[in-house]
Amino acid sequence: MRSLAVAATGMLAQQLAVEVISNNIANMTTTGFKRARPEFQDLLYQSERRSGAATSDAGTLVPAGVQLGLGVKAAAVYRIHDQGSLVSTENRLDLAIQGAGFFVVETPEGEPAYTRSGNFQLSPQGIVVTPDGYPVSPGITIPAEAIEVAISPTGIVSVKLPGQTNMVQVGQLQLATFVNPAGLEAIGSNLFLETEASGPAITGTPGAEGFGTVLQGFLESSNVNAVHEITQLITAQRAYDMNSKVIQASDEMMSTVTRLR
Repeated sequence: MRSLAVAATGMLAQQLAVEVISNNIANMTTTGFKRARPEFQDLLYQSERRSGAATSDAGTLVPAGVQLGLGVKAAAVYRIHDQGSLVSTENRLDLAIQGAGFFVVETPEGEPAYTRSGNFQLSPQGIVVTPDGYPVSPGITIPAEAIEVAISPTGIVSVKLPGQTNMVQVGQLQLATFVNPAGLEAIGSNLFLETEASGPAITGTPGAEGFGTVLQGFLESSNVNAVHEITQLITAQRAYDMNSKVIQASDEMMSTVTRLR
Protein backbone atom coordinates (compact mmCIF):
# COMPACT_ATOMS: atom_id res chain seq x y z
CA MET A 1 0.00 0.00 0.00
CA ARG A 2 1.39 3.37 -1.05
CA SER A 3 -0.13 5.01 2.01
CA LEU A 4 2.46 3.35 4.29
CA ALA A 5 5.37 4.92 2.42
CA VAL A 6 3.56 8.23 1.93
CA ALA A 7 2.75 8.58 5.62
CA ALA A 8 6.34 7.65 6.49
CA THR A 9 7.61 10.57 4.41
CA GLY A 10 5.12 12.80 6.21
CA MET A 11 6.42 11.70 9.61
CA LEU A 12 10.02 12.33 8.52
CA ALA A 13 9.05 15.78 7.26
CA GLN A 14 7.39 16.74 10.53
CA GLN A 15 10.35 15.33 12.45
CA LEU A 16 12.57 17.73 10.49
CA ALA A 17 10.16 20.59 11.24
CA VAL A 18 10.36 19.86 14.97
CA GLU A 19 14.17 19.75 14.80
CA VAL A 20 14.27 23.18 13.15
CA ILE A 21 11.78 24.60 15.66
CA SER A 22 13.75 23.17 18.58
CA ASN A 23 16.92 24.87 17.34
CA ASN A 24 15.06 28.16 17.02
CA ILE A 25 13.72 27.90 20.57
CA ALA A 26 17.12 26.86 21.93
CA ASN A 27 18.60 30.06 20.45
CA MET A 28 15.92 32.46 21.70
CA THR A 29 18.55 34.34 23.73
CA THR A 30 21.47 34.00 21.29
CA THR A 31 22.74 37.41 20.21
CA GLY A 32 22.12 38.08 16.51
CA PHE A 33 20.52 34.67 15.88
CA LYS A 34 18.25 34.39 12.83
CA ARG A 35 15.40 31.90 12.96
CA ALA A 36 15.01 29.19 10.35
CA ARG A 37 11.93 27.85 8.61
CA PRO A 38 11.63 24.47 6.85
CA GLU A 39 10.05 24.32 3.42
CA PHE A 40 8.67 21.18 1.80
CA GLN A 41 7.75 19.92 -1.67
CA ASP A 42 5.52 17.11 -2.82
CA LEU A 43 7.22 14.08 -4.36
CA LEU A 44 6.65 12.58 -7.81
CA TYR A 45 3.21 11.39 -8.88
CA GLN A 46 2.24 8.09 -10.41
CA SER A 47 -0.32 8.41 -13.21
CA GLU A 48 -2.92 5.65 -13.22
CA ARG A 49 -4.91 7.45 -15.90
CA ARG A 50 -3.33 10.34 -17.77
CA SER A 51 -5.21 13.59 -18.22
CA GLY A 52 -6.03 14.36 -21.84
CA ALA A 53 -5.84 10.74 -22.98
CA ALA A 54 -8.28 9.78 -25.74
CA THR A 55 -11.26 7.73 -24.60
CA SER A 56 -12.93 7.12 -27.99
CA ASP A 57 -12.51 7.53 -31.73
CA ALA A 58 -14.88 10.50 -31.52
CA GLY A 59 -12.18 12.63 -29.94
CA THR A 60 -13.36 12.53 -26.31
CA LEU A 61 -10.66 13.04 -23.71
CA VAL A 62 -10.06 12.23 -20.07
CA PRO A 63 -10.80 15.54 -18.28
CA ALA A 64 -8.93 14.96 -15.01
CA GLY A 65 -7.19 11.61 -14.90
CA VAL A 66 -5.84 9.76 -11.86
CA GLN A 67 -2.57 10.83 -10.24
CA LEU A 68 -1.40 9.40 -6.92
CA GLY A 69 1.19 11.31 -4.92
CA LEU A 70 4.16 9.61 -3.29
CA GLY A 71 4.56 11.90 -0.29
CA VAL A 72 6.63 14.90 0.76
CA LYS A 73 10.29 15.87 0.88
CA ALA A 74 12.31 18.66 2.47
CA ALA A 75 13.19 21.36 -0.05
CA ALA A 76 15.09 23.82 2.13
CA VAL A 77 15.63 25.15 5.61
CA TYR A 78 15.31 28.87 4.95
CA ARG A 79 16.97 31.36 7.30
CA ILE A 80 14.95 34.53 7.89
CA HIS A 81 17.17 37.59 8.31
CA ASP A 82 14.64 39.94 9.87
CA GLN A 83 15.97 42.58 12.23
CA GLY A 84 15.94 41.50 15.88
CA SER A 85 15.13 43.95 18.65
CA LEU A 86 17.97 46.10 19.97
CA VAL A 87 18.85 45.85 23.66
CA SER A 88 20.89 48.46 25.51
CA THR A 89 23.91 47.06 27.38
CA GLU A 90 25.96 50.23 28.03
CA ASN A 91 29.08 48.21 27.17
CA ARG A 92 31.42 50.30 25.02
CA LEU A 93 32.37 47.36 22.77
CA ASP A 94 28.84 46.01 22.27
CA LEU A 95 27.70 46.94 18.77
CA ALA A 96 24.44 46.39 16.90
CA ILE A 97 23.70 46.87 13.23
CA GLN A 98 20.52 48.79 12.56
CA GLY A 99 19.61 47.77 9.03
CA ALA A 100 21.37 45.58 6.48
CA GLY A 101 24.86 44.20 6.83
CA PHE A 102 27.20 41.86 8.69
CA PHE A 103 30.36 42.48 10.66
CA VAL A 104 33.40 40.94 8.97
CA VAL A 105 35.51 38.56 11.07
CA GLU A 106 38.83 36.92 10.22
CA THR A 107 38.87 33.20 11.05
CA PRO A 108 42.03 31.27 12.02
CA GLU A 109 41.98 29.72 8.52
CA GLY A 110 42.44 33.20 7.05
CA GLU A 111 39.05 33.37 5.33
CA PRO A 112 36.44 35.99 6.20
CA ALA A 113 33.33 35.09 8.16
CA TYR A 114 30.29 37.23 8.80
CA THR A 115 28.17 37.84 11.88
CA ARG A 116 25.36 39.98 13.25
CA SER A 117 26.56 39.40 16.80
CA GLY A 118 28.45 42.47 17.95
CA ASN A 119 29.42 41.42 21.49
CA PHE A 120 33.09 42.23 20.92
CA GLN A 121 35.95 42.25 23.41
CA LEU A 122 39.63 43.14 23.50
CA SER A 123 42.54 40.74 23.07
CA PRO A 124 45.67 41.03 25.25
CA GLN A 125 47.13 43.14 22.44
CA GLY A 126 44.13 45.50 22.45
CA ILE A 127 42.68 44.19 19.20
CA VAL A 128 38.87 44.15 18.87
CA VAL A 129 37.88 40.46 18.69
CA THR A 130 34.88 38.16 18.98
CA PRO A 131 34.27 36.07 22.14
CA ASP A 132 36.29 33.31 20.41
CA GLY A 133 39.24 35.67 19.87
CA TYR A 134 38.74 36.15 16.11
CA PRO A 135 39.76 39.68 15.09
CA VAL A 136 37.21 41.99 13.53
CA SER A 137 38.22 42.98 10.01
CA PRO A 138 39.79 45.40 9.31
CA GLY A 139 41.89 45.04 12.44
CA ILE A 140 41.29 47.75 15.02
CA THR A 141 43.60 48.21 18.01
CA ILE A 142 42.52 50.14 21.09
CA PRO A 143 45.50 51.67 22.96
CA ALA A 144 45.88 50.33 26.49
CA GLU A 145 45.96 53.85 27.89
CA ALA A 146 42.68 54.88 26.25
CA ILE A 147 40.22 56.26 28.78
CA GLU A 148 37.24 56.41 26.42
CA VAL A 149 36.16 54.60 23.27
CA ALA A 150 33.55 56.03 20.91
CA ILE A 151 32.14 54.36 17.81
CA SER A 152 30.04 56.51 15.51
CA PRO A 153 27.00 55.31 13.54
CA THR A 154 29.20 55.31 10.44
CA GLY A 155 31.69 52.92 12.09
CA ILE A 156 34.48 55.36 12.92
CA VAL A 157 36.33 54.15 16.05
CA SER A 158 37.86 56.93 18.13
CA VAL A 159 39.61 56.96 21.51
CA LYS A 160 40.45 59.59 24.07
CA LEU A 161 43.97 59.44 25.48
CA PRO A 162 45.23 60.87 28.77
CA GLY A 163 46.20 64.53 28.54
CA GLN A 164 44.28 65.07 25.29
CA THR A 165 40.96 66.81 24.78
CA ASN A 166 40.21 65.66 21.23
CA MET A 167 39.28 62.13 20.21
CA VAL A 168 41.80 60.28 18.03
CA GLN A 169 40.55 58.02 15.23
CA VAL A 170 42.05 54.52 15.39
CA GLY A 171 39.98 52.61 12.85
CA GLN A 172 36.97 52.29 10.58
CA LEU A 173 34.53 49.38 10.77
CA GLN A 174 33.39 47.72 7.56
CA LEU A 175 30.10 45.93 6.87
CA ALA A 176 29.27 43.32 4.26
CA THR A 177 25.99 42.64 2.49
CA PHE A 178 24.87 39.85 0.17
CA VAL A 179 22.40 39.60 -2.66
CA ASN A 180 20.98 36.44 -1.06
CA PRO A 181 21.83 36.32 2.67
CA ALA A 182 19.65 33.20 3.02
CA GLY A 183 22.33 31.38 1.01
CA LEU A 184 25.03 31.93 3.63
CA GLU A 185 26.43 28.82 5.33
CA ALA A 186 26.07 28.83 9.12
CA ILE A 187 29.12 27.32 10.83
CA GLY A 188 28.18 27.98 14.46
CA SER A 189 29.51 30.55 16.93
CA ASN A 190 27.16 33.10 15.28
CA LEU A 191 29.29 33.01 12.11
CA PHE A 192 28.38 32.61 8.44
CA LEU A 193 30.47 31.84 5.38
CA GLU A 194 30.00 33.07 1.84
CA THR A 195 28.71 30.51 -0.69
CA GLU A 196 27.89 30.50 -4.38
CA ALA A 197 24.22 30.77 -3.43
CA SER A 198 24.75 33.90 -1.33
CA GLY A 199 26.84 35.64 -3.96
CA PRO A 200 30.08 37.51 -3.22
CA ALA A 201 30.28 39.85 -0.26
CA ILE A 202 29.67 43.52 -0.98
CA THR A 203 31.65 45.58 1.53
CA GLY A 204 31.18 49.19 2.52
CA THR A 205 31.10 51.59 5.42
CA PRO A 206 28.12 51.74 7.81
CA GLY A 207 25.58 54.32 6.79
CA ALA A 208 26.42 54.13 3.09
CA GLU A 209 23.66 53.33 0.61
CA GLY A 210 22.50 49.76 1.15
CA PHE A 211 24.24 49.41 4.53
CA GLY A 212 22.89 49.81 8.05
CA THR A 213 24.34 51.96 10.79
CA VAL A 214 26.21 50.91 13.94
CA LEU A 215 24.87 51.54 17.44
CA GLN A 216 27.39 51.49 20.28
CA GLY A 217 26.26 50.05 23.59
CA PHE A 218 23.52 47.89 22.02
CA LEU A 219 23.16 44.25 20.96
CA GLU A 220 20.74 42.74 18.47
CA SER A 221 18.55 40.09 20.06
CA SER A 222 17.46 36.86 18.41
CA ASN A 223 14.52 37.33 16.04
CA VAL A 224 12.82 34.15 17.33
CA ASN A 225 9.18 34.72 18.31
CA ALA A 226 8.28 32.32 21.12
CA VAL A 227 4.53 32.35 20.44
CA HIS A 228 5.04 31.66 16.73
CA GLU A 229 7.46 28.80 17.41
CA ILE A 230 5.15 27.13 19.94
CA THR A 231 2.27 27.38 17.46
CA GLN A 232 4.41 25.80 14.75
CA LEU A 233 5.52 23.10 17.19
CA ILE A 234 1.92 22.17 17.99
CA THR A 235 1.07 22.09 14.28
CA ALA A 236 4.04 19.82 13.51
CA GLN A 237 3.15 17.50 16.41
CA ARG A 238 -0.45 17.18 15.24
CA ALA A 239 0.66 16.50 11.66
CA TYR A 240 3.08 13.83 12.93
CA ASP A 241 0.27 12.18 14.91
CA MET A 242 -2.04 12.22 11.88
CA ASN A 243 0.58 10.57 9.67
CA SER A 244 1.09 7.89 12.32
CA LYS A 245 -2.69 7.29 12.30
CA VAL A 246 -2.51 6.77 8.53
CA ILE A 247 0.14 4.09 9.03
CA GLN A 248 -1.98 2.39 11.70
CA ALA A 249 -5.06 2.47 9.47
CA SER A 250 -3.11 1.10 6.49
CA ASP A 251 -1.67 -1.67 8.65
CA GLU A 252 -5.14 -2.64 9.86
CA MET A 253 -6.43 -2.69 6.29
CA MET A 254 -3.59 -5.00 5.25
CA SER A 255 -4.32 -7.24 8.24
CA THR A 256 -7.92 -7.45 7.11
CA VAL A 257 -6.80 -8.60 3.66
CA THR A 258 -4.50 -11.29 5.08
CA ARG A 259 -7.37 -12.68 7.18
CA LEU A 260 -9.56 -13.26 4.12
CA ARG A 261 -10.16 -16.90 3.31
